[in-house]
Amino acid sequence: SVELNCKMKFAIYLPPKAETGKCPALYWLSGLTCTEQNFISKSGYHQAASEHGLVVIAPDTSPRGCNIEGEDESWDFGTGAGFYVDATEDPWKTNYRMYSYVTEELPKLINANFPVDSQRMSIFGHSMGGHGALICALKNPGKYKSVSAFAPICNPMLCPWGKKAFGGYLGTDQNKWKAYDATHLVKSYPGSQLDILIDQGKDDQFLSDGQLLPDNFIAACTEKKVPVVFRLQEGYDHSYYFIATFITDHIRHHAKYLNA
Repeated sequence: SVELNCKMKFAIYLPPKAETGKCPALYWLSGLTCTEQNFISKSGYHQAASEHGLVVIAPDTSPRGCNIEGEDESWDFGTGAGFYVDATEDPWKTNYRMYSYVTEELPKLINANFPVDSQRMSIFGHSMGGHGALICALKNPGKYKSVSAFAPICNPMLCPWGKKAFGGYLGTDQNKWKAYDATHLVKSYPGSQLDILIDQGKDDQFLSDGQLLPDNFIAACTEKKVPVVFRLQEGYDHSYYFIATFITDHIRHHAKYLNA
């Protein structure tokens, strides 16, 4: 990767329809500690993606092996925790440019090498990746046809994970943080049609710990009249069992816009 200055892996699924023509692309962003493997091995997305003719792309969650001091010290910062931002601070700014990688470099690579329709692209994700999906869609009106998230970090400026990551990657100026916070971004969203679907497990420990803060995001969406469907799912936590249970709904949500 040119953006990340290291070798990167991504997973890609091609539906049967891709054998005869170009298909829409659906990007999945994973959460903290994940690689490109978690989603493809645990979520059970294949059947729905096949049925709706969607190419699914799952990048890694951070640069790997950059030999930056401290990159492997904690599970919620550095390796496996890129937070989908473009870092501005040393020593991270040379490699930790996941936002540009996901929104620009990777789609160009995919479009050039696989049978995808570059005009039809959507994005979704889980936890840190749910945060990533929301900010990518909100920062690029019209680029993505639809967005959805499972248990996203909705207001990172106000939660422990976000404060740690943003402080490290973006420095102490909190005005810089706003550019990567979905709750702030939606307040200035220009209103290009975007239909947001969020599923949240009611028994998610990170919800009760104040890491996800979906209420803040929903309030901001309501104020801006940005359509959001928020479903609080009884008896589910933060795990891939939760994702696997509702993944078909999310793929159907995206197919509605990608195949329109």
